[in-house]
Amino acid sequence: MAALTDPDLLFAPETRTLARALYAGVKDLPIVSPHGHTDPRWYALNEPFPDPAQLLIVPDHYIFRMLFSQGVRLEELGVPTLGVPTLDFPTLDGASVETDGRTIWRRFAEHYYLFRGTPTRLWLDHVFEHLFGIGEPLNAGTADRHYDTIAALLSQDDYRPRALYERFNIEVIATTEGALDDLKWHRMIRDSGWQGRVVTAYRPDAVVDPDFEGFSANLDRLGEITGCDTGTWAGYLEAHRQRRACFKEFGATSSDHGHPTAETANLTDAAAKELFNRIRRGSEDERERKLFRAQMLTEMAKMSRDDGLVLQIHPGSWRNHSPAIFQKFGRDKGFDIPTRTDYVAALKPLLDCVGLERDLTVILFTLDESSYARELAPLAGVYPALKVGPAWWFHDSPEGMRRFREMTTETAGFYNTVGFNDDTRAFPSIPARHDVARRVDCAFLARLVAEHRLREEEAHELARELAYTLAKKAYRL
Repeated sequence: MAALTDPDLLFAPETRTLARALYAGVKDLPIVSPHGHTDPRWYALNEPFPDPAQLLIVPDHYIFRMLFSQGVRLEELGVPTLGVPTLDFPTLDGASVETDGRTIWRRFAEHYYLFRGTPTRLWLDHVFEHLFGIGEPLNAGTADRHYDTIAALLSQDDYRPRALYERFNIEVIATTEGALDDLKWHRMIRDSGWQGRVVTAYRPDAVVDPDFEGFSANLDRLGEITGCDTGTWAGYLEAHRQRRACFKEFGATSSDHGHPTAETANLTDAAAKELFNRIRRGSEDERERKLFRAQMLTEMAKMSRDDGLVLQIHPGSWRNHSPAIFQKFGRDKGFDIPTRTDYVAALKPLLDCVGLERDLTVILFTLDESSYARELAPLAGVYPALKVGPAWWFHDSPEGMRRFREMTTETAGFYNTVGFNDDTRAFPSIPARHDVARRVDCAFLARLVAEHRLREEEAHELARELAYTLAKKAYRL
């Protein structure tokens, strides 16, 4: 734990003095969280968080995927199976889902050593010490003391969601909702009079990806919500425009697209209409389904050009790699795996259409680090519409952030990137994630100064830009 609170965490010895000075200028800046997956109902209802296990373990795939890899069953960690809202129904193979928070916590503590050297360990130790005031390492022997301390604090008003939002010095936080969401929690937040700024983001995967479960019914529901005829291409596009406008009413400044690849298309209207008709009839032709996803990325980019929503593309994840886990537990259970991803050829149709638009912002993310220097930085370094998103998901780590800066800065510079976003469901870890990012960037800038590639006053200016300003500008917050 001492290393976590050490002022020199992640600072190299040879540039430590300057890194400290740069960090001192940004460590207390407000947090701008422009993309993430926290639950808006937390801020709407402002109820106490549940027990420590339900808060920190059960919803966090970073945690349970590691334990599962070492033989701990998901049921033993309280992860619910599909169709089991009470968490206490026997699973198909006879194993019941654990519901006792203390039992889950003890099992987690027994295996906490598995996270040595990982960013998850950094984040959790930061949460334990700085949020809950715990100074001793977590292990089997300290598990109950940790649990009791956290449980007692969670019952206090100072640990309710809105109080933590303010304690974390969050200026704005974006959640992510699907196109069919009724946004009732955001409406409740808005009507409550609370001054915290919680905005939504438009995630239309369920109604643009023919491989998404229930796709046809989802399009029917989209039509019901909007009053548009989603049996026609024109009506379907208009339904998207209406939903985007509705999301903007609740603060949305961005849309988010989690496609398997970055492929785009730019069909004529007649060809797109015919393709939509085949998809709507349930085409099982894989080429047509891929082409439809590709066309819809370009359609979303054109809508962003018109309505101002920033377009985020998060491609390159093989979602639900284990069909057995997906069928039993559903999405987001740790079995999303990075794939090789092409951008130069894949994005050309979209870029031919809107890539030169100066008022459009398309933020590209990747799980394929080999694309940073070869594709993403050169693309963002010339196309006005493009920016490179920060190190994402499996690369949201000190090493991943360093590699990101080293591989993108030479071609894209700093100002074709967008600062940091935490992209997390784990609300208590948000300050830790931003702190790590700020430390890594300050260390990188200090190195550039030491190598006489940057003046010290420029480094101080850039440290603030990377920690705060670039995210606000890029996401129009």
